[in-house]
Amino acid sequence: MNNNTSPAPKLGKVITAMVTPFNDDMSLDLQGAIQLARWLEKNGSEGLVLAGTTGEGPVLTDSEKIDLFREVSVSVSIPVIANTGSNDTEHSVQLTKRASATNIAGILAVTPYYSRPPQSGIEMHFRAIAAATSLPILIYDIPIRTGRKVEYSTLTKLLTSVDNIIGVKDAAGDVVQTSRLISEVPTAEIYAGDDALTFSLVCHGAKGVISVASHWAGFEMLKMIRNIHEGNLIAARESHMTLMESFDFETSVEAPNPIPAKAAMRALGLPSGKCRLPMGEVEFVHSVADTIVKSFKDSYVF
Repeated sequence: MNNNTSPAPKLGKVITAMVTPFNDDMSLDLQGAIQLARWLEKNGSEGLVLAGTTGEGPVLTDSEKIDLFREVSVSVSIPVIANTGSNDTEHSVQLTKRASATNIAGILAVTPYYSRPPQSGIEMHFRAIAAATSLPILIYDIPIRTGRKVEYSTLTKLLTSVDNIIGVKDAAGDVVQTSRLISEVPTAEIYAGDDALTFSLVCHGAKGVISVASHWAGFEMLKMIRNIHEGNLIAARESHMTLMESFDFETSVEAPNPIPAKAAMRALGLPSGKCRLPMGEVEFVHSVADTIVKSFKDSYVF
């Protein structure tokens, strides 16, 4: 397989869903966020998502989000994507407008969660967000968290009829449907939203990954994707196997994402802090984090 003829993705191949650093009193650590973003840029990240699931978006205030978007986006040279989606369409629209007034490069909008709306409501939700900005938008499809799948027909309709809806962060776990979508809408920029499925989805034509493991394994993720695009599947599979321990580490029932990612950043001496409640802290992940980051230590640029 060789995708060299396809255009480069607008927002990068490895986009890190960045953790949000907090101070000891659990206030937002903006300087820490800038420091972490710059480190990620030097260590394989070609873009960043702020205030997503990994960034603890649900426990950030709107003011904290806007401060984060504004300060980080002017501190790095890679695209910064703002997560502005929620289960309230009007809230999402207003936050998208405010975010678009900063230096961000794009918007991530999650399927409305908890409410479990019909597909017609999901479609109108994304259309409303798209109408609030001229920036490119990625739909975030993660039914395990939202309770609703964005159905295939809804995705194709939005990707082909709304100019600034350019792609999907695909965490639905359906490789066959993703392959169909890429075939039917070849201009769409599809990103793996589950690190463990990156190898499979990129082989099927996805542009890259919006990743958690790229916090500590950015260069390995980037190498894997480049090798797939260049048709070197044996080398890409080797990277995938190298990353499997990271995939197991980054989330579990006992220590869900972003608890492990924050532990990994602390193991590297980078800003992170603990997670705000209800995530909190899980002590056993620290020893595992030390082992995980040491396995990639020769690749880090400080």
